[in-house]
Amino acid sequence: MNENRAWEIAQNAYRVEAESIPHALSGISRNEFMKAVEVLKNAPRIATSGCGHSGICCQHFAHLMCCIERPARFISPSEAIHGATGYLQEGDVILLASRGGKTAELLPILSICKRKGITVIAVTENLGSSLAEGADIVLQMLVTKEVDPFNEQGTTSFTVLSVLFDALQAALIVATGFQSTQFALIHPGGAVGERLNQSI
Repeated sequence: MNENRAWEIAQNAYRVEAESIPHALSGISRNEFMKAVEVLKNAPRIATSGCGHSGICCQHFAHLMCCIERPARFISPSEAIHGATGYLQEGDVILLASRGGKTAELLPILSICKRKGITVIAVTENLGSSLAEGADIVLQMLVTKEVDPFNEQGTTSFTVLSVLFDALQAALIVATGFQSTQFALIHPGGAVGERLNQSI
């Protein structure tokens, strides 16, 4: 093993991901972002879906929504076309994430949701993709490069997507007037719950 090369690549990963965040912010449209905040604020139910790393990050976003009392769940792309989209009704919102915007598993979900009157938020780098063109709101995720030596693994792209989701939750806390006392009630567990509940 070339230990020096491995350590060099590892250190560079921190730099690559740190530099990717301001670059990603430059691609976010304030208008589209605030439209997303508004529909998420008013949605009776929220769903998220994606494949691979995007899907894992979408699970995180669904949890973030639940943490601020926005009812949400992740729908597996494979389950979505076998009845799971029945969770969503007219007026609800689904967020579909795909860096390339061409993930084949997501396009049938997009079609179902459009027919059901569900607002679709697409998160993708490719604004000309089928996913972006079919969505009601598009949030662009700009990615500089992945951190692995072959620029192939969903590393930096995962970070960019995660930061976008964190930003949406932060904005929604302000938009909805969510209070820490509400979080204390639904999060009594762990060190966070202990700290929060000491003050109420």
